[in-house]
Amino acid sequence: MSDRAALIEHRLRTALAPERLVIVDDSAAHAGHAGARDGGHFTVQIVSAAFAGQTPIQRHRLVHGAVADLMHREIHALSIRAWTPEEAFLANP
Repeated sequence: MSDRAALIEHRLRTALAPERLVIVDDSAAHAGHAGARDGGHFTVQIVSAAFAGQTPIQRHRLVHGAVADLMHREIHALSIRAWTPEEAFLANP
């Protein structure tokens, strides 16, 4: 795991206490992209009770809030898949 991914993981675990968290560093696929030198490209899959009763945009805001100071410095692009534990269970029985 890259240092950037580890930092993202720490922030998300601290802020949202996820039951499951997967961080994929997609940066290599974007090498040479104009903004890629200013931060990495990441995909986050996160399952947390903190998302209960939240709309998808509210969930994304929670994730972005946890890593806000890393945006445009350590993170150039962030793709988010966020579920409650119940949703994750139904999607992956």
